[in-house]
Order: sequence, then structure tokens, then C-alpha cells
Amino acid sequence: MPAERLTEHAIRTFAGDWYTALDQHVPLSEVLALITEDLEFKVPEDTFLGHSGFGRWYDAVTNRFFDEVHTVTKVEPVIEGDKAIVRVLVNWQAKIWDPPAARSVWLGFDADQTWTVVPGPDGPLIKTYTVNELAPMPGSASL
Repeated sequence: MPAERLTEHAIRTFAGDWYTALDQHVPLSEVLALITEDLEFKVPEDTFLGHSGFGRWYDAVTNRFFDEVHTVTKVEPVIEGDKAIVRVLVNWQAKIWDPPAARSVWLGFDADQTWTVVPGPDGPLIKTYTVNELAPMPGSASL
């Protein structure tokens, strides 16, 4: 099956689908289908490489954060032939519970990200993912 062409519409739809998957904590296999095998995934805590590195990150976050809601506020793709550089702005809110605390705490951050997206057989795939800035919302607990 030939790779699907990158379009602005496909990339914007893909960004929404990506965050829906993260919010729903879908099985790892479903998220791996959205990234390349040679992924470079840079988040504030570390850089994770490939499917195995991403799998370690995903296992950690899906066991730490709950009631997650990602709200995409901007997706700006610049398509350059067989790839797109995409600026993504997203608001992320979640809860965490650190035993033995009596209650969970709320987290809220605005994230500025840059992705490199390439065409895959069924639509866009993330090749690089970089969190450029993670700004806490007023009242948010620390990560």
C-alpha cells in the first residue's frame, strides 16, 4: 500500500486523534501505529528513542496521570515534500495521586511542541516530537 500524502487537513485531524488516544490511554500497540520505528521523543524529563523508548514513557505516564484532557489550540504544519514540520500548542490537564496523600492533585500546563511528521501507509506518522516549553497554569501542582 503506498504512503498516504501529507495534507494540512490530515495533519490537523491526526493531531486531534493523537491526543484522544493519549487521553483514553489506548493500548500501546494502537499508539505505536501513530509513530515511526525510529521516533525521537523529547519531553522535559528525558529523550526516548524508537518504539521501545516510547513504550517506557507511555507505560510511566499512563500509570501516573489520570482524568487527562488535552485540548489542541493550534496546529501549524509546514509541508516540505515528504515531511511536515508542525508546531502544536496544546493545553494539558490531568490529576495525579502520590501515595499516601489523602487526595489527588490537579495539573494544568500549556505545551508548545514541534513535531516532524512523515507520511505512513494509513496517514501521518510522528518521526520527531519535541516539547519546547511546558508552562504551568495558575494553581497547577508541580510535575
